[in-house]
Amino acid sequence: MGCFIPYRRPLMKPHRHLIAAALFAWSGAVHAAGFTDIKQINAGDLNVGYVDQGPASGPVVILLHGWPYDINSYVDVAPLLTKAGYRVIIPHLRGYGSTRFLNAGTPRNGEPAALAADIVALMDALKIDQATLAGYDWGARTADIIAALWPQRVKGLVSVSGYLIGSQEAGRQPLPPAAEFQWWYQFYFATERGRAGYEKNHKDFARLIWKLASPQWQFTDATYDISAASLENPDHAAITISNYRWRLGLEAGEARYKELEDKLARTPTISVPTITMEGDANGAPHPEPASYAKRFTGKYKHQQINGSIGHNLPQEAPKAFADAVIAVGKL
Repeated sequence: MGCFIPYRRPLMKPHRHLIAAALFAWSGAVHAAGFTDIKQINAGDLNVGYVDQGPASGPVVILLHGWPYDINSYVDVAPLLTKAGYRVIIPHLRGYGSTRFLNAGTPRNGEPAALAADIVALMDALKIDQATLAGYDWGARTADIIAALWPQRVKGLVSVSGYLIGSQEAGRQPLPPAAEFQWWYQFYFATERGRAGYEKNHKDFARLIWKLASPQWQFTDATYDISAASLENPDHAAITISNYRWRLGLEAGEARYKELEDKLARTPTISVPTITMEGDANGAPHPEPASYAKRFTGKYKHQQINGSIGHNLPQEAPKAFADAVIAVGKL
């Protein structure tokens, strides 16, 4: 959850492109059915579990989920996109759902470059040369990284909370107390007590994060339980702890990703057509749009989504998210 570089969560201000949630015909707040047709494919270090819906010949969109959520954040987005003619790919990230490491000896590494490399490997395995990438939280960061480092693979980008690329050096910098307070779970995970606590209590922990990150989202127990099942992946806790410890510089990461991380530490601009989005009730740490707009040098729009929309924007406002995916292809 949250941005790669810790930011103070600002009070959102009105922006030019406003979409009122009152216009949404479909909020997804009480949807309880999840994806059932999960495919598997070897890609890079992983055997990836993924959803593949829509016409095989349609333009491809890859939807990337966050922490501690799963592919079912897109259960109401996918049918809107397939109806519009898109082929929709929704993978479980490493450490989630049916995705597994192919080799028991592969480090359970959660650093951002590794997650991005996973998705590029998946595209290669599926013989997808180019796709629109869309995501929130870890998924938005992963999409941002691919758009920055492999722009030829990205037709368009939809990124909730905008530009989330950062570095270990940035993660080491102290913040004002109120901002540090918002990252309590990151500091908890830096301890062995936190690692043991998340391993033992990950289901209750994730539910707490859902509530804090989307304080006005009235999700049901059934909706939560469908996604929480993906957190039973045997590598989930290790990947989670690794990700947050890496951000603070407490883990070195893998040498094979150092060149990528060095490039990301220079905060590269993103040149592909992009729409960034933000909910008006996002309880997770996130940057203000004005702070990152200049990082997008191609065709660009920002959309604020009103109507008590929190951190898990695609599940809370599926029509707005699907509309953004379609719109970015027309920029």
